[in-house]
Amino acid sequence: MDLILALHSHLPYVLNHGRWPHGSDWIVEAAVDPYLPLLETLGILETQGIRVPLTVGVTPVLGAQLSSPTFGQELDAFLAQRLAACDEAIADFALSGEKQLTPIAEFWRGRLARLERLFARIDRDIVGALRRHQEAGRIEIMSSAATHGFLPLLARDESIRLQLAVGLVEHRRLFGRAAQGCWAPECAYRPRGDWQPHPDAPVQADRAGIETHLADAGYRYFFTDSHLAQAGRTLGLYRSGNRPDGGLEPTDDPLDLPAARSPYRAYQVSPRPGRPTVATLVRDPVSSRRVWSRHQGYPGDGAYLEFHKIRFPGGLKLWQVTGADVDLGGKRWYDPNGARARVRQHADDYAALLESVAVGEAAHGGQLIVAPFDTELFGHWWFEGVDFLLDLYRALERNTTPRPVTASTHLAETPPSAAVHLAEGSWGANGDFSKWLNPDTEWTWLRLWPAEDRFWSVAARAIERSDAHPVLEQAVRELLLAQSSDWQFIISSATAGDYASKRFTEHLDNLDQLLGMLEATVLPEQAVAVAGEMRTRSDL
Repeated sequence: MDLILALHSHLPYVLNHGRWPHGSDWIVEAAVDPYLPLLETLGILETQGIRVPLTVGVTPVLGAQLSSPTFGQELDAFLAQRLAACDEAIADFALSGEKQLTPIAEFWRGRLARLERLFARIDRDIVGALRRHQEAGRIEIMSSAATHGFLPLLARDESIRLQLAVGLVEHRRLFGRAAQGCWAPECAYRPRGDWQPHPDAPVQADRAGIETHLADAGYRYFFTDSHLAQAGRTLGLYRSGNRPDGGLEPTDDPLDLPAARSPYRAYQVSPRPGRPTVATLVRDPVSSRRVWSRHQGYPGDGAYLEFHKIRFPGGLKLWQVTGADVDLGGKRWYDPNGARARVRQHADDYAALLESVAVGEAAHGGQLIVAPFDTELFGHWWFEGVDFLLDLYRALERNTTPRPVTASTHLAETPPSAAVHLAEGSWGANGDFSKWLNPDTEWTWLRLWPAEDRFWSVAARAIERSDAHPVLEQAVRELLLAQSSDWQFIISSATAGDYASKRFTEHLDNLDQLLGMLEATVLPEQAVAVAGEMRTRSDL
């Protein structure tokens, strides 16, 4: 029995679009919380001779930002600010008599200084460090759509192909080889058929399914949620749950749908006859819930760092979860040593769970366990999560089953023997598209769909004019950035809706301006200058 542990890494384009509270701080926090600690963990396991066949997804838009000089400058500033905050906190605690808090601030100072040294040691190049791990055969890096566009809701097949094509080219530029796997944004899928997701959307007959576009692009596999393959009820990665306390209603049997299909094997997804095929890897609802659920999983343990309570000024987190029903005012001080001990226990518990699932499902023909997560869960939302991965791989090395492998390794050794017709849906709230298309976000689609039509009409003519190419290239960037699924998700989540609305509107306004220039019989001389100015803020 194989185990495919996959981490999907993604952030929208935020460089040069603000810093705090919304902007580049998002990506530097991601670097400090999951990305650099993950590289540190890979290095530790390499030194210890422990295999880490991890499948890591890096979206092209994230990789482009991580390789930008601007990112390095922002990270330097962020680390300097946090290190100063540690020193200020230690001084404040001495004056206030709260010397018991000094070890927590010293813990943060030591951690941040260590990560600062790591960043220097990898030549300030997170992408390059991941690339070297892949070249050494320790991990596999998969790609995604260029800007994480929500593919099933894009109005034009040309837009879907553009998202995938740009993503492929950018991935090869960053990582030096073609990606075998694609993280379909939000695990969103639409089968072949008629398309009209909204009464005001254009009616289109018999559009190709997402698997056709993935296969035509050359991908060998993608991930899907269990309910799309009728392998269980949706977990809903981005929902708070359906219990009054925000948790999920428990289920003793994840395979609770009629004609349930096992999630413990890969399936072939067949597009139109005579076209290439692509495999889908189905998320296991049992092992996934144990990790990501704050209420039923490990991250909600009382010993772990509380995400929502922050010391101001400085931004340090000094408290622990304490308990599910404890409000922020009642949180106890964080104990790094106590939390680390819980990590080891939880990693051993998870390894035992995986072994139990593997043994039980192998007896029924199961071949693999698929456990995909957002990378940002580990180290950011769940601070101890990267340490959990470290201890988990140590525990898996001691167990006889399951065997950790990359996605490509499993498919090469165990090609799918069965085909599946997937249902429409995603791994978002309710298992459908409603997190991205709802009354709060429909205005974005009603503006984006006509913009797609206009772009492709103008592009067909502008491509023949050499003087128009710089302007057309920037129009492509603005279209791709406007298509990012993040804007609708953020609006729906009511976390930074104003920022997301502004960013979406800004990119479409830029696109409208550029298309207006391209539609002119004579291209104004300043058009290229305008496109250049726009590019300084979207160097994708």
